[in-house]
Amino acid sequence: MENLRQAMRQMIDISEQELEVFLGKTFSKTFKRQEILSAPGTVPNEIFFIVKGIVRVVVTDHAGTEHTVHFAMENQFIADYTSFLTNQDSIYTLQALEETTVVVLPREAVYWGYENLKEGQKMGRLIAEFYFVYQDTRVRNMYSRTSKERYDSISEVFPGIHNRVPQHMIASYLGITPVHLSRLKKADSQKV
Repeated sequence: MENLRQAMRQMIDISEQELEVFLGKTFSKTFKRQEILSAPGTVPNEIFFIVKGIVRVVVTDHAGTEHTVHFAMENQFIADYTSFLTNQDSIYTLQALEETTVVVLPREAVYWGYENLKEGQKMGRLIAEFYFVYQDTRVRNMYSRTSKERYDSISEVFPGIHNRVPQHMIASYLGITPVHLSRLKKADSQKV
């Protein structure tokens, strides 16, 4: 819980009493490698704060092909926010790629925070703004950058990702084939 406590203090002005009451409405949970945190076809009723581990967000198309749309790492919040906010079934799978420990923020805790924390609304806004900017930047990069430029910048967005995530998932995130990713990596290694 200490990681979440620090993250909240960085985002908003919050008293120790407010923190204690809010954190009392949350709980820790550990997911095994490959375990699903949230599945399509269900309304997500929680937001996760990652303490340790990495989560992949996947959408499966009509042909059954998985597309990695996001990774989330330590000290980040993750959820299918649109489905959470609209109370509609999710289309995303949230999957732990390694043993992952999270703090679970149930819907009731999130709403309590909005209503009762002095800057609860601000915290929600800051998290929403972070994900809006992330998603907008991701779309811009997919259409305005070459695959090489996207490959070169992935470690800036997700430090250490090449050591933690299978290459086919990284290729999927970059919108390229695993073969093309291998070519990019090979070209980079030959420069050294």
